[in-house]
Amino acid sequence: MSATIGNLVDRVYREYLEPMDDLQSYTLLTSGISDSATEVSFNNNLLTQEEEDVMDAGTVIQINQELMLCSGLDTINNNVTVVRGVRGTTATAHTAGDTITIAPPFPRKNVFDAVCDQIKNLYPTLFAVDTQTVVVGNGYTLLGSYDAPADYNYLIAPIKAISQYTDFSSNSDTTDVIFRGVAVEMIDLPNSFTYTDDTGTERTIGYTTGPNVVHALQFAGIASGHTAIVTFKKKFKDPTAESNTLVSIGLEDEYEPIIMAGVAAHMLSGRDIPSATTDYITDQLATQNFPVDSSTRVRNSLLAYQRALIQQARKDLRARYPEPVSINNIVY
Repeated sequence: MSATIGNLVDRVYREYLEPMDDLQSYTLLTSGISDSATEVSFNNNLLTQEEEDVMDAGTVIQINQELMLCSGLDTINNNVTVVRGVRGTTATAHTAGDTITIAPPFPRKNVFDAVCDQIKNLYPTLFAVDTQTVVVGNGYTLLGSYDAPADYNYLIAPIKAISQYTDFSSNSDTTDVIFRGVAVEMIDLPNSFTYTDDTGTERTIGYTTGPNVVHALQFAGIASGHTAIVTFKKKFKDPTAESNTLVSIGLEDEYEPIIMAGVAAHMLSGRDIPSATTDYITDQLATQNFPVDSSTRVRNSLLAYQRALIQQARKDLRARYPEPVSINNIVY
């Protein structure tokens, strides 16, 4: 399974977009370049004469997520002059040994953006789960603080709350090894939210990324000062870089095939698909016991496969986290 978003992008290429018998022409960067350099040195030993000639003026090459437009080729010194950061990509520094892909049909930046879109589109059908330990306060209990807001704004709703400290009757607490359920309500507060802390100091908590909301909890059936363990539904976080881990985004391993099928369908939409790629994807689906009818377009088959995976993942979520009972906005 993938550890990072970058690993997931690589897996999309490996399993859907780049058949082994139809790999794109590539070479390696022989020396590092800054984000402003316009000369790219390449290893000509990895290219045929025809592939090298393709890098003349007008060809787009790719290093990591950056696309560059070739404006001149020096075959004596194995350099190509380029215009940096074309087609909406950003010029960044690259290191020796990075792969240079010539005229990529599926630019890495596009695949990364498609992965991000698929992750966003998983909610509300699927959701992440987050568990927080909360000290119950008087009135509302704010999630996050002015100096450490974390990512509590991605929380959607509590699924359940349990505690070893339960107020069964007035002024009577029971502490035991048994965890019992307590009732909780989540309140949406304006972003940013100003409050007075326990020292009498006015504080403000606010989020500049993610959902435009600040969250607080109100409990019933548990005394102030005790600890509750609350499990929440949570939106998947927006990936910002390939180095983001799937754990930090909230993705479980079983969601990877869902995202990959959606990305492949997105990338192949409206394109003339080479026969090698068509056969490769058909074989990949067949190994998952989802054969593709010869009269069915590959994209439609990928979307049907994705829907089947989502349905299974949804059943799993419902089995693990049954919908709670809500009375007067309080979750029991």
